Amino acid sequence: MLRKLCSIINPVLVAGAFFCLLLPAFADGLQDNIPENVRRVPELGVAVPDDRAASMRTSLGQLQEKIAAIKATNDATKTALLSDVMIFERAVRCALDYNEFFDVKEFDKADALLAEGAKRADQLIAGKPEWITQKGLVVRGYISRIDDTVQPYGLVIPPTYAIDHSVPTRCDIWFHGRGEKLSEVNFLWDRMKNPGEFTPDHTIMLHPYGRYCNAFKFAGEIDVLEALEDVQKHYRIDEDRISVRGFSMGGAACWQFATHYSDRWFAANPGAGFSETPQFLKVFQKEELKPTPWEQKLWNLYDCDKWALNLTHCPTIAYSGENDSQKQAADVMEKAMGEGLVIRLRHIIGKGMGHRYDAVSKHVIDASLNELAMHGRRSYRAFWFTTYSLRYNKADWVTVNALGEHWAPATLYASLDETLPTASVLTVAIFPNINDFTIQLPAGTLSPQSELVVLINSLGDDGEPINGGNEALELHPLSDGSFQATFRMDAQRNWEESTTTESSLKKRHNLQGPIDDAFMDSFVFVRPTGIAANEAVGKWAEAELTRAIEHWRRHFRGDARVVNDVDVTDELIQSANLVLWGDPKSNSVMAKIADKLPIQWTTEKITVGEKSYDAANHAPILIHPNPLNLNRYVVLNSSFTFREYAYLNNARQVPMLPDWAVIDLNTLPNNVWPGKVVAADFFDEQWQLKP
Repeated sequence: MLRKLCSIINPVLVAGAFFCLLLPAFADGLQDNIPENVRRVPELGVAVPDDRAASMRTSLGQLQEKIAAIKATNDATKTALLSDVMIFERAVRCALDYNEFFDVKEFDKADALLAEGAKRADQLIAGKPEWITQKGLVVRGYISRIDDTVQPYGLVIPPTYAIDHSVPTRCDIWFHGRGEKLSEVNFLWDRMKNPGEFTPDHTIMLHPYGRYCNAFKFAGEIDVLEALEDVQKHYRIDEDRISVRGFSMGGAACWQFATHYSDRWFAANPGAGFSETPQFLKVFQKEELKPTPWEQKLWNLYDCDKWALNLTHCPTIAYSGENDSQKQAADVMEKAMGEGLVIRLRHIIGKGMGHRYDAVSKHVIDASLNELAMHGRRSYRAFWFTTYSLRYNKADWVTVNALGEHWAPATLYASLDETLPTASVLTVAIFPNINDFTIQLPAGTLSPQSELVVLINSLGDDGEPINGGNEALELHPLSDGSFQATFRMDAQRNWEESTTTESSLKKRHNLQGPIDDAFMDSFVFVRPTGIAANEAVGKWAEAELTRAIEHWRRHFRGDARVVNDVDVTDELIQSANLVLWGDPKSNSVMAKIADKLPIQWTTEKITVGEKSYDAANHAPILIHPNPLNLNRYVVLNSSFTFREYAYLNNARQVPMLPDWAVIDLNTLPNNVWPGKVVAADFFDEQWQLKP
């Protein structure tokens, strides 16, 4: 693809761009392949003796009283640090309430965590919080916007970090491996005792919890971003020296963050893990896959080999043990990066190693990361970018605003040449499936008096020009050397600068689906207070809501907010995605919007285009912009769409349903599906049913 493109775009401009591109466990066992017989994750813990439980409850109550007293002060300085105390209360309370002590040794851990929480609370009441200046191992927390729960993270603060000094500091984010017993108690304890695999000099190590054991996907992905944001509030982090790193399940997370947020990191260092779903499950899990058509499309969300182009933007150093079956992840990525992309993966292999590091490899990795950190994050003058979803739509100074179709590849190549004496030339090669994009160059990028020539090359799937090739637009930067413009394809598939904002309903960044996307931001479950028109639907929706509440806590370690339909306020409509349970007769909020959705649901039938289904034993599931607030989602009768079978292997934890589905309730829900899926598909780019 690159060589084809080089022959099309002005070769003088491409020469510089080409140069820039060149610079920069074991299987879970066959028993986990039986959907009808799924072990519980996490498993139920050991019984806590009555006297120990009573003692913990007493200490827990005392800590809760101190937290309440701090809240009552309304002192903004103190309440801003309260989450650093609340992490201990929540960790022990959840372990007690949900039987999540997995070993009797964890009782002592819980007692120690409660004591630490009480100590911090006392310091906060006295106005002397010592942990905020602590070096070494520190645990802290933040309140997540997703569900208003406190979430923990760990830090390693280097001895050289100066609390009262203004020099920004490097930060490496480390993603932990799979741990089905990694409760909040065990996570906090480990982060208070264990510095981790790597502790580079002069570097703050951030260890996100990732909401347990989901490979840092979905809410786990947002946890990383929210934890980093919280760290940046409390410590001086160098924005140009943040990296992502991890091993095993954490290596999988690293591939995801490197390819989806490639412009945010100075480097990525994935170790082992998995980098996509289908090949990994066949090789590692020996699973026979029979995906539905929409599942295959949805694999494109987290299959990093499909996003390998983006690593032209993020220097990457992979590690694998020579004898580790999870070396497969880097092998897949190496192949994807080498297929016409002119990227050779730096792949360090531990000689004779299984699923672990060796000392020599660790030394090489450390040295290489240190060298990259000296350069810092770079803003590239030439790079590739590809996406399959507008959730991940940005690379440096290019943002994709609209696609022809989601879950198909949307690729561009951008280069900026400032060497000409009287003009700068910005060249963008657009492959099919991108209909709207924005260029935004920061202040100081261009000479204020020079002209900017924007060359847009529309290319077909084969790399050949369409519509005559280049479209040249002569534009001008602003007086501070910045430039911003949006380019939109017109009805004749020609490009033009656009100065207006489209007001029509369409898929856009963070409002593009699928159903699981609603649970990556603030959401509320809305419980019906009426009686469903059909008894089967009412019972099914009630059972699915009960399950959703339980599994949000069990798998994503949060407390789903639940309100009755009659208590939904305008403020809630504006601030959260609404997940409506029941039917239009039982749920008053659903009744308000039922006639404004593409799928019609009445007492008698569910109408999907020209097809209809008996409403007595069918129910729709869907996601759509909320007609009461088009900047938020509304979801009908669904939480996140993967179920218990997917808990057994992180590579399975991908969306199982697209934008909408019709469920036959005559088939009971199981460990994979909420019932029999008789129809399912994506809405088109205007949020309407496809023809």
